[in-house]
Amino acid sequence: MQKGMHTDTERCVRAVQSKDARFDGWFFTAVLTTRIYCRPSCPVVPPKAENMTFFPSAAACQQAGFRACKRCRPDTSPGSPEWNQRADLVARAMRLIADGIVDREGVPGLASRLGYSTRQIERQLLAELGAGPLALARAQRAQTARLLIETTPLPMAEIAFAAGFSSIRTFNDTVREVFALSPSELRTRAPKKGATAGTPGVLTLRLPFRAPLNPDNLFGHLAATAVPGVEEWRDGAYRRTLRLPYGHGIVTLTPNPDHIACRLTLGDLRDLTVAISRCRRMLDLDADPVAIDDQLRADPVLAPLVDKAPGRRVPRTVDEAEFAVRAVLGQQVSTAAARTHAARLVTAHGEPLDDPEGGLTHLFPSPQALAALDPESLAMPRTRRATFTTLVAQLADGSLNLGVEGDWAETRARLLALPGFGPWTVDVIAMRALGDPDAFLPTDLGIRKAAQELGLPSTPAALTARAAAWRPWRAYAVQYLWATDSHPINFLPV
Repeated sequence: MQKGMHTDTERCVRAVQSKDARFDGWFFTAVLTTRIYCRPSCPVVPPKAENMTFFPSAAACQQAGFRACKRCRPDTSPGSPEWNQRADLVARAMRLIADGIVDREGVPGLASRLGYSTRQIERQLLAELGAGPLALARAQRAQTARLLIETTPLPMAEIAFAAGFSSIRTFNDTVREVFALSPSELRTRAPKKGATAGTPGVLTLRLPFRAPLNPDNLFGHLAATAVPGVEEWRDGAYRRTLRLPYGHGIVTLTPNPDHIACRLTLGDLRDLTVAISRCRRMLDLDADPVAIDDQLRADPVLAPLVDKAPGRRVPRTVDEAEFAVRAVLGQQVSTAAARTHAARLVTAHGEPLDDPEGGLTHLFPSPQALAALDPESLAMPRTRRATFTTLVAQLADGSLNLGVEGDWAETRARLLALPGFGPWTVDVIAMRALGDPDAFLPTDLGIRKAAQELGLPSTPAALTARAAAWRPWRAYAVQYLWATDSHPINFLPV
């Protein structure tokens, strides 16, 4: 699959006629006779090829006057894999839009964060996605509104506000235009089992993904490295606290064969879109596992590992600054020691919160809180203390930005310039915080051990040369190589 796939009409028609779910989110099918748009895997009888036209985004379909199909619900497709595997302006803009920046700061805020003019961003998004930032944000608001309508008993006025609409009228008009139903009709048609009446601020939803998805290393990694008070594994689910733009939240994520069950407790419902986006990003749910595994399987050494457990994802993070701090705490120590160091910071400097289910007690400390602490209070070697204090100072004053809008190459260079930041620390941050799918860890002890056992070169330079054939998916190759070991990160907790 590739950039601009919606322009390959013949390939799109084949995908629709075979109802291939792998293409959901890559493009959308608009039917000229019915004025409805669908995901490629829509279960209805496919229209005639001459009646199909294809768009790169739901927003472009809506702008062209098509409404969402009531059967396949294209607004609930997994997101396009492109935005998490590319580092260009359009991809960075899409990551920011998914994080709700247009609703909070408008298009000028989006442009400011990216360092481009609003006109340049409008032009590039229109050229590639057929819709500008306002239309893309509007489509996202409509999706959030539908979710709240169908899964909560909230009054429509509260839903309009929480979804980011400026008025009830705009909310009503948008819902009718996108879904061809009024908000009250959407609620009437919704399955009753999803309702969470009587539990204010709690939402239950399903996070879709492209199959296959192997949960072992994904949830195993999150559980094995969980910081007490901030994260926990309980009753087959990963739980953690969330620092969000308007407040805080707690998320519970449970792997299922065809979706991730997600339960969100939010202090402010305006954070819903951002919370979902960050959870999807942490679990790497918008990846294209078939494309990734096909390329890695071409290597005869990796092929048996991929065939044994396909669909491995890269465990990422909901908070890039938090992960960078934890990466420094984990330098040259065991997983258990890194958790202990992080737990001490949480207890001393994290923000307390109430967990109705117990178990979670704090938000991870903000960079500002960590920058204000006394360095002498840190139980770590002096050189690592200098690394830690330099990092949190730059995160706190904004001179180092690890956000989704960042340029990966530029951010790597800034990290490498920090004292105590070698290739391993930079690459693990690139892989799990920045989201670079091609980040590679040739100096990691687990990778070198796996390489030696598999007959791959085990010196960093030789292994990097050998891994060139795995590009641009070397971060996924790391997951398969790590999985050859019996470390707890590779297994779902029992």
